[in-house]
Amino acid sequence: MLNPSILAQYMAGEFDNQVQARESPTWFVHLRLWQRPVQLFEDLTIFAEQSNVLKLDQPYRQRLLQLQETENGLKVQYYQFKDPSLVKGAGQRPELLDRLSDQAIELLPGCTLEVTVKSLAQGFHFIASPPPNSRCAFSLQGSTIQVSLGFEAMPDRFLSYDKGIDPETQQPIWGALMGAYEFQKINP
Repeated sequence: MLNPSILAQYMAGEFDNQVQARESPTWFVHLRLWQRPVQLFEDLTIFAEQSNVLKLDQPYRQRLLQLQETENGLKVQYYQFKDPSLVKGAGQRPELLDRLSDQAIELLPGCTLEVTVKSLAQGFHFIASPPPNSRCAFSLQGSTIQVSLGFEAMPDRFLSYDKGIDPETQQPIWGALMGAYEFQKINP
């Protein structure tokens, strides 16, 4: 079984989808994605947030991803922040994460991904996808939010398949509607 520290190493850093946004501006906003390791659980944990590059001072989608090593392989468990404003901007200012405690977060039931791994000539290709028939839904500011999660991580690339789902129609309404957001690592 592969150690989750390699996955954490691939995920950690600052990412940008400039090439994709330039090639398909109708479908892909130019985003910056920050993923920072945090000391919170015994398992490796990553803080993530993103921002439109035109509004780097307005990051959104703050979340935690706990990388779990189980007897069946690697899993990723998602958490939300009870008050996202406390960590808003931590992608650019990681010191904001120093005071993070488990009291500030909530487990997102059903928001778990199973990870498979392929060997590459140089490193590995991690693919994280939801188990069959799972549903990631939670309450945020009084509304029910449903998302479809998934990603791929390679040494210098990160693909995000995250998208919002309308809970009534089950149709995607935001995010990776036309395929993955294709991020290149610009800073480790």
